Amino acid sequence: MGMTISQKILAAHADRDEVTAGDLIEARVDLVLGNDITAPIAIKEFTDLNIKSVFDPEKVALIPDHFTPNKDIKSAEQVKILREFSKAQGIKHFYDVGRVGVEHALLPELGLTRPGMLIIGADSHTCTYGAMGAFSTGVGSTDMAAAMAVGKTWFKVPEAMKFIYEGNLRPYVSGKDLILHTIGDIGVDGALYRSMEFTGTVISNLSIEGRMTMANMAIEAGGKNGIIEPDDITLEYIRSRSREEFTVYSSDKDAEYADVREYDVSKIEPLVAYPHLPENVRPARESGVKIDQVVIGSCTNGRIEDLRVAAEVLRGRKVHADVRLLVIPATQEIYRKAMDEGLFDVFLEAEGIVSAPTCGPCLGGHMGILAEGEKCVATTNRNFVGRMGHPKSEVYLSNPAVAAASAVMGKICHPDELK
Repeated sequence: MGMTISQKILAAHADRDEVTAGDLIEARVDLVLGNDITAPIAIKEFTDLNIKSVFDPEKVALIPDHFTPNKDIKSAEQVKILREFSKAQGIKHFYDVGRVGVEHALLPELGLTRPGMLIIGADSHTCTYGAMGAFSTGVGSTDMAAAMAVGKTWFKVPEAMKFIYEGNLRPYVSGKDLILHTIGDIGVDGALYRSMEFTGTVISNLSIEGRMTMANMAIEAGGKNGIIEPDDITLEYIRSRSREEFTVYSSDKDAEYADVREYDVSKIEPLVAYPHLPENVRPARESGVKIDQVVIGSCTNGRIEDLRVAAEVLRGRKVHADVRLLVIPATQEIYRKAMDEGLFDVFLEAEGIVSAPTCGPCLGGHMGILAEGEKCVATTNRNFVGRMGHPKSEVYLSNPAVAAASAVMGKICHPDELK
């Protein structure tokens, strides 16, 4: 029996010829990630165990992105822990204000996530890097501490699911809609501890940004990881950002899958996930829910492609008088590109605001907290109870085009409704 791309990466890092679903393995990691929420816990565990040094200071990344710039004393203390630990350990990949970005956009941008790598991070959306053909997954802070010490961690090899996308995308439909449709189909536990492999001609023609969006939200279906086989689009992106060597893996034709789903994307239109689960998916044009705020950003849809799409919808228009529009570029590079391309002019003329790179409101951190009863359309990845503020507020997930159009209309809508 053949192996999937995920199984091949795990086998290689466990120094085994093959692995099968359900095997318990110990595997070498190529990169260990933590942020200003999760890393301080890992650092405390690391210190309490009296470990003197990390296994490799060039294979640990500490990214304070959730509350940056620091919003209060507590968040400042959290980042101080990362800053001091990084200096003491000689950690190369620590990025402070002015250099920091949302971790799952920043690391690919820096060329640190490459095909064939095994990456763990103390953040559930670490699965983003599967867009480059890496096996990447979220872990707890204790596992992060152990991996920082020894450069290894354990895995139960996941079963695999294959998702095949064929057909032609409709206008304003993006990777966000493909993954929302998928989650709506299988449910938030439909891929529980499974590898989600995305393939088909639609994926082959999808931008690297769209692929990152899909891999990013694999966890919202319960997936252990999301992954896409590297192709010319992947390799062009990687080689423009890294000169490091890497290994490209692909799934065998006789690899075993627990489930295979096929989708005709020509039937998918711009979607919105209603509160309070990403599986509560409905067409945007059927909504009409009045809103108070729109957030365009996050590790899911804060990349330059996303900002360009939003700006095109907003160009020459004003945000509705009852709506607050927040635009948050995911990294400094994206911020500069958007500024140089005149996108900021579009957002500001529309009467939106532009923030420094941060996770901010996505997790209810800062820069856009919701009050009781308020409703927000967001290009983020989660809409759980209280996710963006008050427990009685509501978050609706969408792609950037729907978010921008909704900001203008003052209600959730399809971008076509602006015409």
